Amino acid sequence: MTSFPAQAAPAEKIRSALLPYRVMAWATGVWLIALCYEIVVRYVVKVDSPPTWIGVVHGWVYFAYLLATFNLAVKVRWPLGKTIGVLLSGTIPLLGIIVEHFQTRNIKAQFNL
Repeated sequence: MTSFPAQAAPAEKIRSALLPYRVMAWATGVWLIALCYEIVVRYVVKVDSPPTWIGVVHGWVYFAYLLATFNLAVKVRWPLGKTIGVLLSGTIPLLGIIVEHFQTRNIKAQFNL
């Protein structure tokens, strides 16, 4: 039998917070890969005018990821260290997607979603 953390939100609220977290984790990961591509094209390949808007889009997507992740963390009552770790995972290419997979699996098992 799994035990819920103290004061965890109802399962339906957790389910409604999990989907935006998953979507934003993937979106952040994809845009971060695009940003890495832009940086390589600009500084390694030395293309004269690479797109500069990718960094702006990634910044806003990452901000939305922070909000969605924090919302989920509050609902499932993650400890502060875990919350910060998951928030920072969105800053390393592909790591946010990997962390999302394992956190989703754990949350679904823990809260019977």
